[in-house]
Amino acid sequence: MTSSQQSRQRLVLICGGRTAEHEVSVTSARGVMREADPARFEVIPLGITKGGAWLSVEETRARLARADAGERRDIGDDVGAGILAFPEAMATLHSADVVFPIVHGTFGEDGTMQGLLEMAELPYVGPGVAASAVGMDKDLMRAVFSAHDIPQTRYIVLRDEDTRAPSDATLRSVASEVGYPCFVKPANGGSSVGISKARSQEDLGEAIAAAAAFDRKVLVEAAVTGQEVECAVLGHRDPQPSPLGEIRPTTEFYDYQAKYLDDSAELIVPARVDPATAKRVQEYAVRAFRALDCSGLSRVDFFVEPDGNVKCIEVNTLPGFTPISMYPRLWQEAGVSYRELVSRLVDFALERFREERVHA
Repeated sequence: MTSSQQSRQRLVLICGGRTAEHEVSVTSARGVMREADPARFEVIPLGITKGGAWLSVEETRARLARADAGERRDIGDDVGAGILAFPEAMATLHSADVVFPIVHGTFGEDGTMQGLLEMAELPYVGPGVAASAVGMDKDLMRAVFSAHDIPQTRYIVLRDEDTRAPSDATLRSVASEVGYPCFVKPANGGSSVGISKARSQEDLGEAIAAAAAFDRKVLVEAAVTGQEVECAVLGHRDPQPSPLGEIRPTTEFYDYQAKYLDDSAELIVPARVDPATAKRVQEYAVRAFRALDCSGLSRVDFFVEPDGNVKCIEVNTLPGFTPISMYPRLWQEAGVSYRELVSRLVDFALERFREERVHA
């Protein structure tokens, strides 16, 4: 091994996972592996199957290679019993200089993976435990928005029995507090999985059932018209907003298919909004990032209504890194290449780790 190879940082890239966003994670991981600076990083992939098994590095590489070849989009569904059943995976984590947990959805960006890495005393890319947990739970996230005067759409949250058999009172509340049409979403989840649009009370039951398949809490929010715009935020102590991007879906809304499978939505960068509105969106994006106490990266999604009002939809604490994902595209618009973006994210991870050790 040469001295330059010895000086490279061991970047362990965790990918896959047990959620509906497994394939998104695999595609994101392949992008990071392809683009991370080889002079700085030795990228070590560590895969989690749909069944929860942690693969060896060698097996992960082999399955990602099959994905690269177009043979399949996932890394398998081998059944596992949690990380404690896979000492080889724990040994790989123990050898890491820094970790990039690019597992989207529950058991990945919801604070659970972050908690594991905190307990292992490892620096990792992205927000910490609390920010990740709140960012995943749209119910809690909306409460934070309210506390920090971040404008948002009208919504109500359904729980447990109300998601299985909505009461007459619940149906009246949806009609009076939210109205139709409305969007129905799992409170915990991402990549538009489980989201549907209800145009009337007749549609609502089916929409709630679709969302409830993914979570015990369901968010029902008012539909808004206008431009869907997104802002990427990057940083730690001094987070910076990117130029804005605009989503113009060919379907009724920007769903999973349009985001990751068929590339049908038109992504317009920079977004077609006036400078004053763009600045306001960027300010709200940074405010939301700080309100959740994020670090490293997040993508904040908005609607800009025809009258110029801005509504914050959500903070994505681990946005997609696929070749067609908005987060890296927005920073490319700002002159930050994918390769440089990965390096900056690692730098912020190490900065936060050093800072937290001082206060430990």
